[in-house]
Amino acid sequence: MITFIIGLVILFVGAAIYGSICERIMKPNAAAQTAAIKLRDGVDYVPMNKWRNCLIELLNIAGTGPVLGPIQGILFGPIAFITIPIGCVIGGAFHDYMSGMISVRNNGEQMPALVRRFLGGGVYNVYNVFVCFLMLLVGVVFIYTPGDLFVAQILNGDVSTLSAEIIMVYAVILVYYLLATLLPIDKIIGRIYPIFGAILLLSAIGIFFGLFVDGYPLKEVWETGVANIHPYGENFIPIFFITVACGITSGFHSTQATIIARSVTNETHGRLVYYNTMIAEGFIAMSWAGAAMGAVGSGIATNENLFKQAAVVVGIIAKDMLGNIGGMVAVLGVIVLAITSGDTALRSLRLMLADALHIDNKKKSNVFILASIIFAVVAGVLYIAKTDASGFALLWRYFSWANETIAVFAFAMIAVYMMKNNMPYLMAVLPGTFYMYMVSTYILHAPIGFGLSYTLSYILAAVCAAAYAVAIVRFGKQFSTSRRVR
Repeated sequence: MITFIIGLVILFVGAAIYGSICERIMKPNAAAQTAAIKLRDGVDYVPMNKWRNCLIELLNIAGTGPVLGPIQGILFGPIAFITIPIGCVIGGAFHDYMSGMISVRNNGEQMPALVRRFLGGGVYNVYNVFVCFLMLLVGVVFIYTPGDLFVAQILNGDVSTLSAEIIMVYAVILVYYLLATLLPIDKIIGRIYPIFGAILLLSAIGIFFGLFVDGYPLKEVWETGVANIHPYGENFIPIFFITVACGITSGFHSTQATIIARSVTNETHGRLVYYNTMIAEGFIAMSWAGAAMGAVGSGIATNENLFKQAAVVVGIIAKDMLGNIGGMVAVLGVIVLAITSGDTALRSLRLMLADALHIDNKKKSNVFILASIIFAVVAGVLYIAKTDASGFALLWRYFSWANETIAVFAFAMIAVYMMKNNMPYLMAVLPGTFYMYMVSTYILHAPIGFGLSYTLSYILAAVCAAAYAVAIVRFGKQFSTSRRVR
């Protein structure tokens, strides 16, 4: 428990210090008129108070990511209680804050537009490929996880195989996603998003206090060490950072921060809406990581559950700590949160593909054909993931890999912006380089990647990371010779 508490101190004290540094660097101007006010249209640009923006931002970024990732990541041991808060403070929260604030200062431009503005058209084209891949995997993950949770915890069914119950539930979610992709159904659900955001946060708080009340046994880092402790022999680098994406650093968050940028009415709200919200996600990740370790230690779950059936573990922990009713509410909250993220991701994917392929969205036949192709691919990936013994772990890691790859682009954009404005750009270059190393190592070694040995992958990834850092600095210096931008 000591390691866990140390991690929480790092998270909250670190956030207070580093968040203040980030804010001083950005120098938010309370008098500046934001896009939410000067471009107000009642649809996309809608002024909202900081607390509502904060809660919606939390909901947008915190679906099942900070729950399922840490549940699998804790298999690496209590070192997770240290790496999660450190990464969240100097990586994830910084990433979210800068992405959101840069968008606020550029009329609420979305990430693709910001990438084009600061990194150029060539990088923009590559970015679009990766962001479309990420949105596809988000859709798949957010069918798989809420479907399994519903069958296991609501229907009390078996989710270890592709049963009739599983197929039926997946089909219902798929049909909803298809309709949500074609019709503006999300507007209905959008009205209750803050309610479900509150459920997510309250359930995490319940899990946190449950660790102490129920006396869940947590190991200490000095008892286990930091190497070769994963029960399935996984390497800490890069697998841990690929698995625990949303609780540390998530590229997907940048796409959500820029959406909220169109509702921020004062630049000084940025620290609460972006930086502190990511710290709240870090707290959620820490709570579920601790609960997962304690669940195994107390015998109500196994390492195999954590590795292959993380979604099922959510229900087991929630009911054990919060009781049947409280546990059911927590599970339903996670289910709905996942679904309301999945529909948005697949709608975004359709729009991005239509834009890239110059498909006219005004023709209903074009929209239906494109959506049908997308959902056929989603169904295929879902089938492969569910019928493979380690399918979920593999699916989650490719989802997280794409997620971290998008973060690499975001850090590059942030670094160039900071160089342009004479800010300490190494704050962005260093975490970007770190994640460039992680995503490169993973894809070089992974069987579906290049299948190289870890030794060779580590060497080549170091070359890729160094090239990334040099390229960003050189490009940023060249870019900085043009006029200064906010």
